[in-house]
Amino acid sequence: MAKLLLKLQRYFRRKPVRFFTLLALYLAAGSLVFLHSGFSGEPTVPGSPRSPAAAEGPGLPYLGVMQLSRGFKAAATMPAGGRRHGPWFKSTSKEPADRGKSRDNGGGRSWALRGRSGREKEEDRARYIGCYEDNTRQRTLRGMSFFDYKKMTVFRCQDNCAERGYLYAGLEFGAECYCGHKIQASNASESECNMECKGERSNTCGGINRLSIYRLELAQESARRYGSAIFRGCFRRPENVSIALPASQLMLNMSVDKCVDFCTEKEFPLAALAGTTCRCGFPSTLFPLHEREDEQLCAHKCAAEEFESCGSAEFLLVYQTQVQDNRCMDRRFLPSRAKQLVALASFPGAGNTWARHLIELATGFYTGSYYFDGSLYNKGACQGLGLMLAQPYAQCKTHESGQKEIESFDSAILLIRNPYKALMAEFNRKYGGHIGFAAHAHWKGKEWPEFVANYAPWWATHTLDWLRYGKKVLVVHFEDLKRDLFVQLQRMVALLGVTACEDRLLCVEGQKDGNFKRSGLRKLEYDPYTPEMRKVISGYIRTVDAALKLRNLSGVPEDYYPR
Repeated sequence: MAKLLLKLQRYFRRKPVRFFTLLALYLAAGSLVFLHSGFSGEPTVPGSPRSPAAAEGPGLPYLGVMQLSRGFKAAATMPAGGRRHGPWFKSTSKEPADRGKSRDNGGGRSWALRGRSGREKEEDRARYIGCYEDNTRQRTLRGMSFFDYKKMTVFRCQDNCAERGYLYAGLEFGAECYCGHKIQASNASESECNMECKGERSNTCGGINRLSIYRLELAQESARRYGSAIFRGCFRRPENVSIALPASQLMLNMSVDKCVDFCTEKEFPLAALAGTTCRCGFPSTLFPLHEREDEQLCAHKCAAEEFESCGSAEFLLVYQTQVQDNRCMDRRFLPSRAKQLVALASFPGAGNTWARHLIELATGFYTGSYYFDGSLYNKGACQGLGLMLAQPYAQCKTHESGQKEIESFDSAILLIRNPYKALMAEFNRKYGGHIGFAAHAHWKGKEWPEFVANYAPWWATHTLDWLRYGKKVLVVHFEDLKRDLFVQLQRMVALLGVTACEDRLLCVEGQKDGNFKRSGLRKLEYDPYTPEMRKVISGYIRTVDAALKLRNLSGVPEDYYPR
């Protein structure tokens, strides 16, 4: 063997070109083998884990190919007795054609019982309503759809549909997810929804041409959508309708599409369907969109689309178009330096940047940035409202807030967020950017436990310090701001001594998200908090709750405590 190796060494010394050529071919072949094992015949999304080890854990969602069109029209039909795929999937596997049927070992009853435990876990965000027929030529749920033939779960499907505002989420063939506002098919036997989810063996994800459908409770802080338009609700017709909604057109073949397109063309942010009349306008004091009516009052069938509702002359079905409401987009500096220094104080991940965005839109004035050494303010760099970002830690702000720094402010808006949500948001920001996400390896590695150990007590001490040393502190809970933005924003603006007109505040409601919201596509599908972490954090929550009540303020919201 040694002689053979010696001969090879002498040979390649004489002909080095051949040696490097063989080496390059060897590396290329190894790379191809590695790539082949990673792809395994499926499309991939950059950043998604593909190793067998990663596939076993919850991981980050792997979406496969996503279709975001309003109406889905299939081009493929199911071969007789064979496996049915969506039109966007071409299988490379050699599974038997009757694979879906072979799993029905215990009949419909066993499959129904098998999926029950998983459905009970989903009750807080969705309600299972049954097994339904589906057709590749005319879908039962005709909204957004996507598939994942390795990691599909009931939660992922529900989360993605709810994030986009759909009323229903349906799972089919163990790996396909369909969203929609209406169920446009008949019920099927529960025994026909007999395929386990690809990423969740304990739950059922439909069957062959059969959908397991859930009614979403829309508890995911999202707006319902119809294509590019956002559903705002059913509202009673305003008294001065021609003033409140100045543009209108009679449409005998009315549909949501036609009215939304008409109002978009006329450059109005609101499209209101009133039977056969389409009206357009802005949210205003005449039509503030604060008092919703029962949607059944607007459930009158459209003339051009039998599965859509078009409202009536008395009750309007309102959608928000893609047109930007520019009434609150102008911003300028104050003509003179602010007379008072107001802090917008919050723990990282509590929505400080988003709150500043809302205040600037509501007032029309820029706010400032404040580093705890006060250098920018002393140099006159802040000629805005005098509202300063006062976080104990941010990208460029590294000093903690202490008594001296807190007492330098004339007043403060203290923004408090559920620590479980705030810690996860800041962890995502730290490892994924302001609207990005931390990688799966960070959540499962040592980074997350260390982060919680360091930051959880900080959440409590930050709030306690501002309550103790702040001169005039207005407490605003992040959750209340999202739930009732109009009222909470009025409180915040009043502290700044600025008058914001009501129409401008209504405009802010329609522009509230800005560019500060993370997409729901990569939310964790598991709870990253261990029982030990929850025990410690619950203690901090009780401490903050007691401190708030000691100052005759309302305590923390009930949802701060884990169920």
